Amino acid sequence: MGKRLSKHGNSTWAPPGGHLEFGETAQQCASRELFEETGLKIPLNKIEMFSTTNDIFYGEHKHYVTIHCRTKIDKSLAQLIEVKEPNKCETWEWFDRNKLPSPLFLSAQNLLKQHTL
Repeated sequence: MGKRLSKHGNSTWAPPGGHLEFGETAQQCASRELFEETGLKIPLNKIEMFSTTNDIFYGEHKHYVTIHCRTKIDKSLAQLIEVKEPNKCETWEWFDRNKLPSPLFLSAQNLLKQHTL
């Protein structure tokens, strides 16, 4: 999880993510964003699209439909993660799925309401 630094969700914790580029699949976007933000490269065939959330940020008057993807990360890769966009993310940290940090970014909160990871 990354601790966000942007105005949108500042100081909340979220997995890597971002906007789809024109013509991109959800898996291509997830792979690209993961690399841009953390330096980790995951093959497209290892990324699974598994959920969507309807995320309305009332205070900011923003509305997103978030496509959530997942993958398995080998422990040896997990140690290679780095902050590649220091203006957007303060730190990347690993958490037990039952002991997530707080506060969570809205899309992560909504995902947890739908699924037990």
